[in-house]
Amino acid sequence: MRAMPEQQVVASSPDAAVIARLLQGDETTFIMLVDQHQPAMLRLAQMYVSSRAVAEEAVQEAWIGILKGLPSFEARSSLRTWMYKIVTNVAKTRGVREGRSLPFSSLSRDDDADPIDPSWFQGPDDPFPGGWRTFPDDWRGIPEDRLLGRETLDHISRALDAMPAMQAEVVRLRDVLGWSSDEVCNALDLTETNQRVLLHRGRSRIRRDLDTYLSEGRDR
Repeated sequence: MRAMPEQQVVASSPDAAVIARLLQGDETTFIMLVDQHQPAMLRLAQMYVSSRAVAEEAVQEAWIGILKGLPSFEARSSLRTWMYKIVTNVAKTRGVREGRSLPFSSLSRDDDADPIDPSWFQGPDDPFPGGWRTFPDDWRGIPEDRLLGRETLDHISRALDAMPAMQAEVVRLRDVLGWSSDEVCNALDLTETNQRVLLHRGRSRIRRDLDTYLSEGRDR
């Protein structure tokens, strides 16, 4: 990896340390970033292009763009948000070239009804908007090792895979990786309203599926 020209980059820690190492040509840091973000970037790119092969090309192009653009990164967002935004833009451009420019509705399948009563979730004025108000009563008697066991986690993973692509990605970024709503909106080019709807629907699907799954094993 060739060292980049030195240039003033404004960023907050820990992004600043990572950026400094990258600008010095630290190949280990770059490989670490690729290992950490490549799977999610591929999922994101595949929403906009026709095949995994094209998605891989788009992500490769995005990594090149990230490295070239890093010296002028102004830290108006987090480093990871900036990187994912580049992936989104590259993949969208590829999709347009392929004639596969998809509307938002086709990625979210926004025509399906909420599977769970919205009252199960905290409102915008509550401490944790979009979070669950209470746990279902019938979960309280289930052993913790079953709730946190591999089988349950695999069930959640399958539920995510069955969701519309954009809905699943919003849930992964918010609830698995711990991104803020602003980061998700910036990275995926979503409005706050769209992000909130997708997160609510995704969480609702998972809760519905978990209720069914855990109820089946309640008397074990």
